[in-house]
Amino acid sequence: MRFYLISILICIGLIGCQEKKANLPQRNNDFNFDWEFALLNVDQADLQLNEVPKTKWEEVRLPHDWVIEHDYDSANAEFAPATGYIYGGGIGWYKKNFHLSLTKNQKAFILFDGVYNKSEVYLNGKKLGFHPYGYSPFYYDLTPYLQSNKENTIAVKVDHRNYADSRWYTGAGIYRNVELIVTDKLHIPVWGSFITTPEVSKEKALVQLKTDINNGYSIDKNIEIVTEIYNQDGKFITKTSDNKLIKANSTIKLNQQVNLTDPELWDVDNPKLYLAKTKLVVDNGQVDELVTNFGVRNIRFDADSGFFLNGQNMKIKGVCLHHDAGLVGTAVPKDVWRRRLEVLKEGGCNAIRVAHNPASNEFLDLCDELGFLVQDEFFDEWDYPKDKRWNQKEQSQNFETEGYTNYFQEYAESDLKSVILSHRNHPSVFQWSIGNEIEWTYPRISKATGFFGNMNWNGNYFWSKSPYSREEIKNELDRLPKQEHTIGNTAEMLVKWTKEMDLTRPVTANCILPSASHETKYGQSLDIVGYSYRRVLYDYGHENYPDKVIMGTENLAQYHEWKAIMDRPFIAGTFFWTGINYLGEIRANWPAKGNDAGMVDFAGFPKPSYHMIKTLWSDKPHTFIATQSIEKSINKLNKKGELVAKNPEAWKTALWEWHDVNNHWNYSKGQMISVELYSNSEEIELFLNGKSLGVKTLDQFEDHIYKWAVPFEKGELSAIGKKGGITTETKLVTAGEPEKVKLTLDKRRLENDRYEVAHVVAQLVDGQGNPVRHEERIINFDIPQYLRVLGVDNGAVTNIQNHTLRKIETDKGRALLVLQSTKDAVDVEVKATVDGLSEDKILLTIGDDKEDQEDVFAELN
Repeated sequence: MRFYLISILICIGLIGCQEKKANLPQRNNDFNFDWEFALLNVDQADLQLNEVPKTKWEEVRLPHDWVIEHDYDSANAEFAPATGYIYGGGIGWYKKNFHLSLTKNQKAFILFDGVYNKSEVYLNGKKLGFHPYGYSPFYYDLTPYLQSNKENTIAVKVDHRNYADSRWYTGAGIYRNVELIVTDKLHIPVWGSFITTPEVSKEKALVQLKTDINNGYSIDKNIEIVTEIYNQDGKFITKTSDNKLIKANSTIKLNQQVNLTDPELWDVDNPKLYLAKTKLVVDNGQVDELVTNFGVRNIRFDADSGFFLNGQNMKIKGVCLHHDAGLVGTAVPKDVWRRRLEVLKEGGCNAIRVAHNPASNEFLDLCDELGFLVQDEFFDEWDYPKDKRWNQKEQSQNFETEGYTNYFQEYAESDLKSVILSHRNHPSVFQWSIGNEIEWTYPRISKATGFFGNMNWNGNYFWSKSPYSREEIKNELDRLPKQEHTIGNTAEMLVKWTKEMDLTRPVTANCILPSASHETKYGQSLDIVGYSYRRVLYDYGHENYPDKVIMGTENLAQYHEWKAIMDRPFIAGTFFWTGINYLGEIRANWPAKGNDAGMVDFAGFPKPSYHMIKTLWSDKPHTFIATQSIEKSINKLNKKGELVAKNPEAWKTALWEWHDVNNHWNYSKGQMISVELYSNSEEIELFLNGKSLGVKTLDQFEDHIYKWAVPFEKGELSAIGKKGGITTETKLVTAGEPEKVKLTLDKRRLENDRYEVAHVVAQLVDGQGNPVRHEERIINFDIPQYLRVLGVDNGAVTNIQNHTLRKIETDKGRALLVLQSTKDAVDVEVKATVDGLSEDKILLTIGDDKEDQEDVFAELN
């Protein structure tokens, strides 16, 4: 896992091998600042660092995504389904000058958590290596090429000529954190620690610590290895020590164990963490110290009973997430992810599938801290490419869309193993996924299912059961011609590599054609077969493969999907597509910047589907009122004047996007309004201006949606719900004309560390302070120089303005501004103005004094 980041080291070259701990240099050092960046055209790929024109260079800090600052443009329509209408092609050069004088007993490494993509790294003109995959971490030994007492130059070339190489927005550049690691020649290598908890109960836990130790000296070394365990509050718990002789120029693997009494377990509701400090001591002098966070927890899957965490049976309430965060692109500050994850947590979510690539360590740190289970996914394509405009087998070949398949044969093993080494100490990671919907790229598999190219079948792929029996599928797999690489052989190889690195977590994959995959070494090699949009095959899978764990790994954020899981104890849970809107993978006409299937929009605001799922996933009473004119709604009046669905069966096959509804009470007098309530209350009484419109119970509605037909009348629409003896009230108020813009903050104080982020939500309100959600205005932001503006957005998929502007038209009367601290310690004022309306100002304090900090939750509805 990612170690604690320390401020950039000072005078590191003055430290020797045998110094006492008090004088040790910091091991892991922030290397994100003071970089320069130059963007070249795709036809300038052959230019070397010294040939880059001086006028091209600009100062940047990392993480950095050079694509997101560009314009959305309909002229980029050819590859828009992948890129999100932003042109991302180019050759990016990064360089950083630094001084680092090592003693003869020291080594230095540079660790990249992710560079997108096809990177070449140089130190003082010497090429350190080439790394094509944009999502796997990697590092290089700088020691041989460092210049003592002279300026050093690290340079990174990023080749993004294949700018549509994925089915989603990838961004480009050094978009994840970079660290400089300085050690003694006798040290724990990068990713050299593996901490597991093989025995866990409420009374005690066994902690297994496996540590690699490298002796880079030309002589043998006698060392003491001391590991101390602390709880997350910094309290010392226990320690263990060993003495070893390490031969010259060799590496040993040390196994240590500690027992914890009354351990604080990591789980989704109470994610307690521990800290291990592993120290290497030679001649009573400490030469290295590695600090690693870990969690004490036990996971188990059962083919009949689903998932168990620390012995407790529970459902996986998961969502899939891509790696961008809207207006910031893929260079996502930790606080931006924190806000988004907290919104999902509030909605009852307890698990994340990082789709379709490994996560950043910083993201996993947050999941550890907040209590999310994580399915860490390695690849979206293996031996053969997908069509980047869609999802299936490649239909047309383009240079711009060539992707990781070109490198898979040579680099898959090293990338997969690097990810596991880097991520394996995160307690949040509970599954490794070797691939996503890979079957499309092996036509033999899709044909064998009988769903496609079968003239004797006319069912619906999404909702029909398998047209072929197991025997017929086997016969087809035997009959159909095989490609050079088979899905089963490749899957078996990936599973083998995964288990070589980690036996503590199950291996899964997101299978789009499980009826065929089960019959190959693909499904047979997996510990868990994940079903992608195939809930209709849950029973088929359990009946035919009773010893195989199956679950949903990509499903629709709809009630019918969750009902299918709750009705089946053998299904452990699901990951809905998707938790948050993401850039690229566009299925709509211009203007559109991404995929609108999220439960949360691009600006991090919950959508109606979020509220529906919250009523299913959270025990807390929750009601959301959704309204729409009856003409635009999915409902109608029956002969009794009751509101009913136009198609009573439609909810059973609802797809990705929620139907069109509003969260306001502003219509024309007398207009018939479809009122839907998404609620987990057992009963609700609806009122309009204090007059009861009747009491209804949830069991009256098969689709889990309360319904009323209400002639519009200006005033207050309120719902009184009862759940478990608790009464709650939810209401909508008719808003007047907008008179003011109101600003709210998620935090009022930022540390001046150039990392912390504040989210400013601007909402139009009327004279009484009611939110105005049915009219839009352009908001102008006035922001002082002491803040770094990360961008603006309103959350709408149709908002295609450049995010770097300081004005934006609202959507649902609101907009989001994201600000980041600088190194200045100062009080600043942020102002929002709208023509014809009253302005609003907020005060934000930037400084290193965190005492008495008051956090304020930004309005989300």
